[in-house]
Amino acid sequence: MSDSFKAILVSRDEDKRQSVDVVDLTDADLMEGDVTVAIEATTVNYKDGLAITGKAPVVRRWPLVPGIDFAGTVIASDHPDWRKGDQVILNGWGVGETHYGAYAGRARVKGDWLVPLPDGMSAHDAMAVGTAGYTAMLSVIALERHGIAPDRGPVIVTGAAGGVGSVAVSILSGLGYHVVASTGRGKESPYLIDLGAAEVIARDELTGPMKPLAKERWAGGIDSVGSTTLANVLSMSAYGGAVAACGLAGGMDLPASVAPFILRGVSLLGIDSVMAPKALRLEAWRRIGENLDLEKLGKLSRTIGFDDIVGAAHDIVDGKIRGRVVVDM
Repeated sequence: MSDSFKAILVSRDEDKRQSVDVVDLTDADLMEGDVTVAIEATTVNYKDGLAITGKAPVVRRWPLVPGIDFAGTVIASDHPDWRKGDQVILNGWGVGETHYGAYAGRARVKGDWLVPLPDGMSAHDAMAVGTAGYTAMLSVIALERHGIAPDRGPVIVTGAAGGVGSVAVSILSGLGYHVVASTGRGKESPYLIDLGAAEVIARDELTGPMKPLAKERWAGGIDSVGSTTLANVLSMSAYGGAVAACGLAGGMDLPASVAPFILRGVSLLGIDSVMAPKALRLEAWRRIGENLDLEKLGKLSRTIGFDDIVGAAHDIVDGKIRGRVVVDM
């Protein structure tokens, strides 16, 4: 296993100027861990775009191989749960942030970070879901646990044409929810309706000045945007509603009022995909295998090669990517 393999390496000089290079690595270059995986597929998430472009401080170790998730086959293991030949998925755990990540032919990681590839799902399928889709499912589970069932009323999905949003629309519609999809890209309406959205609204409806309480429009929501958008979603939530917050594409701030919380009993549910406990990860991936239509998954994803990763990273930060991007390694 001393053969070299290609990797994307993000580095920074003494003046903190970032550079991105394609390099050759060997197993000796990999970081510590008890399982080595041959990476078959990965993806480009918004966080990966931020890491490669340097537009946000995602990378916290230099130099670093970015890429926060992958699917592949175990080629060496000292961990009791994994054997050579096992097919596995990794999401989060600081991989692609502090630990060498997915944009390489191989990765060495802790076995406790891995989950099994669901039956009937390929590595490509798993990365069409990726961390974005896994986060969407964590958000759906949170809404369900809070009692937001389809009969409670419509649910809003913001950033609906993005990775999290596309999978959320697909899953929620498949479970029988009336999905309201919000997007800043009006031309994507047919795509969102094809995924199962019952209504598509313009992002502008959620980016104006926030009222402490606005007309009740939905029982719940999944928000990947943050900032004013999330504040408006909360103000428009019905009595006893809940909103799962899982992203910050629009900003980390939240210019909201306490009114929805104390006058309507609305709940804000925080979704963390990076350090989610293993039991919850296993439930999320089991549910993805059960509830995500693979035909719809094909519609919301496209495939690129290793050489296209850097370009896709810039495109996703610039809002030019619809749905999910799978990287065939």
